[in-house]
Amino acid sequence: MTTTTQPVLELSGIHKGFPGVKALSDVSLRLFPGEVHALMGQNGAGKSTLIKVLTGLYQPDAGIITLDGNTIAPKRTEDAQDLGIRTVYQEVNLCPNLSVAENICAGRFPRKWGRIDWAAVNAEAERVLKQMDLDIDVTAPLSQYSLSVQQMVAIARALRISARVLILDEPTSSLDDAAVQRLFTVLRRLRDQGLAILFVTHFLDQTYALADRITVMRNGETEGEYLAADLSRLALVNKMIGAPPDQQPTRLDSRASAGGEQIMKADGLARSGAVQPLDITLKRGEVLGLAGLLGSGRTEAARLLFGADAADAGHIDMHGKSRRWHSPRDAIAAGIAFCSEDRKHEGAILDLSVRENILLALQARTGLRLCMSLEQQQALADDYIKKLGIKTSSADTPIGQLSGGNQQKALLARWLATEPAVLILDEPTRGIDVRAKEDLMDAVRALAHKDDGSGMAVLFISSELPEVLHCSDRVIVMRDRRAAGEYQRGELDERSVLEVIAAEPAAATA
Repeated sequence: MTTTTQPVLELSGIHKGFPGVKALSDVSLRLFPGEVHALMGQNGAGKSTLIKVLTGLYQPDAGIITLDGNTIAPKRTEDAQDLGIRTVYQEVNLCPNLSVAENICAGRFPRKWGRIDWAAVNAEAERVLKQMDLDIDVTAPLSQYSLSVQQMVAIARALRISARVLILDEPTSSLDDAAVQRLFTVLRRLRDQGLAILFVTHFLDQTYALADRITVMRNGETEGEYLAADLSRLALVNKMIGAPPDQQPTRLDSRASAGGEQIMKADGLARSGAVQPLDITLKRGEVLGLAGLLGSGRTEAARLLFGADAADAGHIDMHGKSRRWHSPRDAIAAGIAFCSEDRKHEGAILDLSVRENILLALQARTGLRLCMSLEQQQALADDYIKKLGIKTSSADTPIGQLSGGNQQKALLARWLATEPAVLILDEPTRGIDVRAKEDLMDAVRALAHKDDGSGMAVLFISSELPEVLHCSDRVIVMRDRRAAGEYQRGELDERSVLEVIAAEPAAATA
């Protein structure tokens, strides 16, 4: 780290609002040359909005941005790029059908006599990649190379035009450990050359392996700026989620369902860049909770269990028989239901009625022709509307007209109508009011804990630790894409979960 007393880039008093939402409030950020600065915060903390302000995609409602002490006001992303502020996003937005050199120089091709000078294009690409110690054939199509190399090419493109500041928005989310280390080697070299690097990530291990300084955001505000060496992992987690260090833990009672027969078991289930090998057992009449910070691998694990993503390794047993999902339809047919965290894009179809939304999963299982009369459909929908207390004037009301909590209940009804053996709930209480949350959590436990032993196996995923602890009979704590431990109800409280999340791994990267 070669920081000076003068930041190369500084944001102060940044405010940004949208109709009905205050996204940023009095946010500050300082970036020094020769430093990797991590920007940390939970989902909704304001990190993405701040980056969009910094890169000219959004204009702030108030506040000042200075570069080398001079006030700047980028109105477009091109303005920020011309000032030397370059950004590499989570998804590599390059053209895989073009060559490496074409991707690096696109938009700013060297020309000779009015035409593109292809020899100069290739030479320029080789020059930039050499600075990153990357020796590849720049004339080959980008698609020929791995995702990690493509990420390096994206950085090379960003650095080609005299970058002063490099912003990396979740650059490691799709990379395996070896690719992450290769990327970090390049970033350390760029830091030592005097570049200011803003590193946005959810991974604690990577933050402490790379960052010199950390800024924490929470609820659209700057919680604080810290030297990485002075901030413990537990303190960082507490600051991200807002738990005061002297908070007295609330330990829940130890009464838990012992669970019945094993319904589903995953052994060594993994997907490169998403989840490390994971073992999960789901039992009838039991709620298994997945706890962890955003980016810990909770949702990715759920998608593997449901067949929404293909696993690279491991296998699933369902009722004692080895199974392999080729698509979610296979999982649905086997008795697995999945309520996605993305209610808007992967859940409710807002223009369809409540009844039609409830019947969708049944239709997916039986095919295009749903073998139910309209009267039977109406009766089924009315039954679940009554059971779950869905507030709607009619089953034929468009679901988009319902509140978020009632939409969530309707989606739960959709999967309950399939009579699943396993119910996976990913952030089921997100965006709904406190009373609706309590009602839904009570409903979840009731679905599992039936007196006659016929309850389903429930996998409950939430970023709210009190919800996980309240609902779950067992809890698996996730950290950096892997399971950090499994605990029975009553063995953990909020403080001890945070300690597990923040624990330094035995083989941490230096």
